[in-house]
Amino acid sequence: MRIFGIDPGIAIVGYGVIDYKGNNFKVVDYGVITTPASMSPQQRLKKVYDELTNILIEYKPDAVAIEELFFNKNVKTAIQVGQARGVEILAVMNQNIDLFEYTPLQVKQGVVGYGRAKKKQVQEMVKLLLNLKEIPKPDDAADALAVAISHAHSGQFDKLFEMK
Repeated sequence: MRIFGIDPGIAIVGYGVIDYKGNNFKVVDYGVITTPASMSPQQRLKKVYDELTNILIEYKPDAVAIEELFFNKNVKTAIQVGQARGVEILAVMNQNIDLFEYTPLQVKQGVVGYGRAKKKQVQEMVKLLLNLKEIPKPDDAADALAVAISHAHSGQFDKLFEMK
């Protein structure tokens, strides 16, 4: 099964593509989509949508997992990232790919086994589980891979294939 993970954002959108078979992971690709602050908000959203759509078409995932948002401070940033997350969800839905959403706590639980794990612990487990020489950079890409791993560990893909 090919799983595509998304760490939502507007300035930086992390993505990670993994193949999961028989409890084994293989990294296909990971990276980020970036938009400069000098672009208008509308241009940034379009760029995220267009680039994410192209990446989804290229990798043809069986499922996409996206992290839910968690904010407690800056309302303006929360609104911008929320709009970007909506565009990211739309890109997935327009490709007719099954979408699954996970809270940050669920991602940590799915990768580390502990919902209150520190970011560094999650990154180290991503490196270990994916048999990588180093922690993926930037952090947004590592976070997207963690979301994809969390989906694989959730058992949701079994339900996906039962439905098909």
